Amino acid sequence: MHDCISITGLGSISPLGSTQAEIWEHYTKDSHCFQAETINNKSMYTAPLSIAAAAEIQTLKNSNSKYKNLDNSVLYAIVASRIAIKNAGWTPENNFGINIGSSRGATTLFEKYHKDFLKNQHAETLSSPTTTLGNISSWVAHDLQTNGPQISHSITCSTALHALLNGIAWITAGMAEKFIVGGSEAPLTPFTIAQMEALHIYAKKEAEFPCLSLDLTKKRNTMILGEGAAVICLEKGEKKNALAKIRGIGYATEILKHNTSISAEGICFEKSMRMALGENNLDEIDAIVLHAPGTIKGDLAEYEAIKKIFCNKMPGLTTNKWKIGHSFGASGMLSVELAIAMIQHQQFVSIPYLNDENKPKKLHKILVNSVGFGGNAVSVLLTKD
Repeated sequence: MHDCISITGLGSISPLGSTQAEIWEHYTKDSHCFQAETINNKSMYTAPLSIAAAAEIQTLKNSNSKYKNLDNSVLYAIVASRIAIKNAGWTPENNFGINIGSSRGATTLFEKYHKDFLKNQHAETLSSPTTTLGNISSWVAHDLQTNGPQISHSITCSTALHALLNGIAWITAGMAEKFIVGGSEAPLTPFTIAQMEALHIYAKKEAEFPCLSLDLTKKRNTMILGEGAAVICLEKGEKKNALAKIRGIGYATEILKHNTSISAEGICFEKSMRMALGENNLDEIDAIVLHAPGTIKGDLAEYEAIKKIFCNKMPGLTTNKWKIGHSFGASGMLSVELAIAMIQHQQFVSIPYLNDENKPKKLHKILVNSVGFGGNAVSVLLTKD
């Protein structure tokens, strides 16, 4: 990557809240955001929006009659994008591009409309336009009143970081000056959770820490779903108001052996990280925010790839899924948010049930990983300067 890309704005809404102050306060605590609720007649852990964030979504929904028919995945993206452009100081006249994706899209509405169809044998009028994937970016563009390009995509759990790659490509090609990129996900629905249960990867056992993300000694899968949206504002070059700067990007895929698997060695992770790192001195990488979904094989594969690159000089390793769960297509950008927060505050966010033997003393360069079902990895190198 030859040109620097500055991150000049950041917005999110998640179980941690929607303001950077409350989000950072949550990260400094050793508590998680999981709640037990009855889904499919079973008690299940989920990580829903915070009470304040959920109230913010309801306020948005009530503010415009058109918004009452939108899925939460769209509403989350609108709120996050409003925060981000205010943070960056952008105006609609900038005509910035928008690329906000989702793994599952309009889960709540799709399940509702399909249930109604099975019962009544006819589809509701708005069932199609409110459940299409392009629904997210187009409504964000409408809300922000921008005329730039509008793109949506689904690349499973690496969706948000693929949006970042795409935004950089548009800017580098000279086809846009500014881009909002990220992901939004509202997967806390009966059918979505049932799908994860069918894969035998969802957490079942009650514990102090229900999701044991990055605990390589765990004997059971402990993935838990969370919801939310996160976006960042990208601009070309060195910007004085940059929250962080993107100095490297990497991506890789693996040959599929199973619909959900990656190799035990994490080959796609190794390739994407090496590409993002480029010619950087490995000793200068202070921390890595891992994808680490809380599954036995997924966590170990990513760790093995990191170990192969860094050998005995491991950076500080962390993740946020033990705290806010796995938000599918939004997860990669929520990991970027964690990396930016650590850079801004110069404080490493530890995992309370793990040993902090590699806790970094400074946080100048942080690598962020994300991967989708089947081994579709993206890595991003963020720096302070």
